[in-house]
Amino acid sequence: MDSVTDTRTALPPLHRLPVSPARPPHPTTLPDGTPAWLVTRYHDVRQVLGDPRVTRADLHDVGTAGATADVAANPASLFNQDGPAHRRLRGTVQRAFTPRAIAGWQPWVAAAIQQSVDALVAAGPPADLAAAFTRPVPFAVTTRLMGLDGDGPDGLDEERLHRWTLALLAQGGEPDAGEPDAEGPGAEGPGAEGPGADETNRDAAAHADALAEYAAFTTELIARRRREPGDDLVSRLVLAADHDGGIPEESLVHLVAGLTASGNESVAGALGNALVYLLGERADHWPRLADPDTAERTAERLLHFIPLGDDEATIRRATEPIELGGTVIPADAVVAISLGSANRDPAVYPGGLDADLDLPLAAPTLAFSAGPHYCIGAWRVRLEMRESLQRLAAALPGLRLTTPVADVAWQLGTTTRSPARIPVTW
Repeated sequence: MDSVTDTRTALPPLHRLPVSPARPPHPTTLPDGTPAWLVTRYHDVRQVLGDPRVTRADLHDVGTAGATADVAANPASLFNQDGPAHRRLRGTVQRAFTPRAIAGWQPWVAAAIQQSVDALVAAGPPADLAAAFTRPVPFAVTTRLMGLDGDGPDGLDEERLHRWTLALLAQGGEPDAGEPDAEGPGAEGPGAEGPGADETNRDAAAHADALAEYAAFTTELIARRRREPGDDLVSRLVLAADHDGGIPEESLVHLVAGLTASGNESVAGALGNALVYLLGERADHWPRLADPDTAERTAERLLHFIPLGDDEATIRRATEPIELGGTVIPADAVVAISLGSANRDPAVYPGGLDADLDLPLAAPTLAFSAGPHYCIGAWRVRLEMRESLQRLAAALPGLRLTTPVADVAWQLGTTTRSPARIPVTW
């Protein structure tokens, strides 16, 4: 199963992706035709993300599940659970992600990043940062964090993880950057030159085979960690789950597989998109990133303003009537929550992306969501982004793109959109 590289120039870089303006909640229509309420203002979004009356748990029964990626649609996913089941599984994860454990991981994450920087410098220019840095760095961190970097049965090579990641995070259609609204661009139907039935069936079979392989690998991995636990994250998750009890094995398998695939892909996408923006539009700021404090503040702003993909909104359902800023969303309504719009709400962030990148954010970012479903891997994305920018800028203050941002080709097919190549020199 291969990723898709887009050669069109019509797709804007994600830092220039248009988002719906921040305004009071209002009725809209999702690309699949489902009526919904669109929530875009920062304070409205923050409120609704923390409201227990808003759920994803039964979207398959009452409307739409939104993205068709297995990681977002599978009922066993942590993302799709609420209430006691979600709290139990979330508590298990938090027992594995202790502050002490995270602090212990930081030195070798920094060392892995520095090793990639040193290899890049030693190889000399020109280079493709996607192949030489933004993909190898998260893969090295992922495999060591999960204990998959050995030569035994747990060893995982980049090609296999990439194939399984594409299956787990595969999107069901072309990205649509417009507002999910009857007045805005709608999802396009299949064209006359689309794939034939045979090719579609082969793709579906390959997708199913990859998911089955990944599930089997993860199931066996969990069993081995139960017999012989180590100091890796999978062992910590298994021990925490067995200690807490009541965690369905399917949920644990999906949790481990999702953390491995999503964590790797999210960091690669975040790094790639940040570098395209910095080197393409903020070259004057690049050398300043050698300062650790500047790198940390810049990393937070980039993670805040640059989304990982083209999806306009995350989808939920209101189980009861909810008042947001004077507007009442009725019970059983599907709710489309736009994190991108909220993070660009001019009432909260008047400077936007093009303000001084060294300024702290005026309010906490919603890039990692908020409330009960706050991203459990946010610490990792922040750490790798900060360390990568600082160490790259310190080693290569003259790093620059050799192609216009408008000519960047994109790797598509998953819940993220990242540069397929980042040609640079120094």
